[in-house]
Amino acid sequence: MSAPSKIVIASRESRLAMWQAVHVQGRLASLNPGAEVVILGMTTKGDQILDRPLSQIGGKGLFIKELEVAMQEGRAHLAVHSMKDVPMVMPEGFVLAAISARENPRDAFVSSKYNGLDELPAGAVVGTSSLRREAILRARYPQLVIKSLRGNLDTRLKKLDAGEYDAIILAAAGLIRLGLKDRIKAVLTPEQSLPAPGQGALGIELVDGDAAMAAVVAPLNDPETAHCVRAERALSRALGGSCQVPLGGYAVIDNGELWLRGFVASVDGKEMVSGEVRGNPADDEALGRRLADELRARGAGAILEKLAHCG
Repeated sequence: MSAPSKIVIASRESRLAMWQAVHVQGRLASLNPGAEVVILGMTTKGDQILDRPLSQIGGKGLFIKELEVAMQEGRAHLAVHSMKDVPMVMPEGFVLAAISARENPRDAFVSSKYNGLDELPAGAVVGTSSLRREAILRARYPQLVIKSLRGNLDTRLKKLDAGEYDAIILAAAGLIRLGLKDRIKAVLTPEQSLPAPGQGALGIELVDGDAAMAAVVAPLNDPETAHCVRAERALSRALGGSCQVPLGGYAVIDNGELWLRGFVASVDGKEMVSGEVRGNPADDEALGRRLADELRARGAGAILEKLAHCG
């Protein structure tokens, strides 16, 4: 199959999304020296609506819809996404063709005044855009005030620096990728804050059936990361409710085994069910479903039922 002469990457225009697209652009250019690799920058609905939590305006799919339309119309060949922003069920006609090696998948504590969560005084305001992080914080630090924090990474840091928040919780990967590692006061352990499914990994989305482009992006796939992310996404998919669900899912390859941890919680953090499974990495999605079944059997089903009626 001959390599294409031009490869167009669709990307959101935020600084982090463009970093990701440029990173993939560089890798594809080196793998396909005869091809012109360009980026089509786009603003999505998720970038435009910043005054409401994602769970109220349609969820993470708002960040990728416009990119998919560009691929459908032939204006772009592929899209690059943070895997934690990709809906757990792919829209019909699209596939995740590659998942690249993961950056640090953990959550980061960022503050101008404090060095960690345990230093925050009662009444301190912590910003996050994530129901998962909100539930964890409310469960472990009920004395803190949790406020919604939307916008791209630079916008969130500006709000912190302007004094609107005492601390904010962000994905460490984004800060590291943009050269902002020095803003991280503490990287939270999975025991403190279990990451979101796919956090820290990049995914390449294609139109289903585009065999030529699937061959082009195949070298970008990292098998170990892909197994872990597939397990995390299968867990999340099996637990998906009609509203966004406070849910963590994090897998690593440990001594040749896939070790998957997960939890489901109520938004107020008062109810939380967690568990873990281990198994063959080749059984990634089956392990995700197995952990989902175990969590349901131990009370996650009741939490999900309440969340399904949250509006």
